[in-house]
Amino acid sequence: MRLIHVIIPAYNEEKSIKQVITAIPQELVTEIIVVNNNSTDQTALVAQAAGATVLFEPKPGYGNACLSGIQYCLAKPEQARPHIIVFVDGDFSDYPEEMPLLVQPILDNRADLVIGSRALGHREKGAMLPQQIFGNWLATNLLKLFYGAAFTDLGPFRAIRTNALVQLNMQDRTYGWTVEMQLKAAKLKLRCVEVPVTYRKRIGFSKISGTVKGTFLAGYKIITTIFRYL
Repeated sequence: MRLIHVIIPAYNEEKSIKQVITAIPQELVTEIIVVNNNSTDQTALVAQAAGATVLFEPKPGYGNACLSGIQYCLAKPEQARPHIIVFVDGDFSDYPEEMPLLVQPILDNRADLVIGSRALGHREKGAMLPQQIFGNWLATNLLKLFYGAAFTDLGPFRAIRTNALVQLNMQDRTYGWTVEMQLKAAKLKLRCVEVPVTYRKRIGFSKISGTVKGTFLAGYKIITTIFRYL
């Protein structure tokens, strides 16, 4: 039996987190982990009531939340450690019910890392702002130019073989998390696959793309991360 854990980084997602958890195919996963990233609302209580394991990460930052979830998974006894870890956002913009599409290439031993591509799939009108679309285009083209990586998206909905994730030695604590994973996977020549996924408008307000400051900081961090690892 392949053990699959889901890590959901969450900052003030009390309005959406239950829908994310309940949409995850329960027969597919062995544990759902919500990392409450210094939320000031009821995210943790709602997630716990929905059946998730809730971790508390007081240091703000998307990467910090993901690293906290990984540390929890790796600290388990070997027989309880997941073989595959899935990452999905807590804002209900992704369709968690599409998770089988992401894990199947790993289960079939065709991939080590699978990215859910919003560029290849269907996006609801307005689900991604123009600056997000441009940022994804720029970042993925830089990945192709400098790392030979044929990605179309830096989508947060992704699945990875746990032993491959350990190899990546992830470090980023904020906005560079997704691109760091993809460029390191390319450098290590891991088997990377993209699958089309559906994307809708998120519930609530985006803390990154919803502000000029957040958009600028995220873009700056992604670009500098790409060049740092050359």
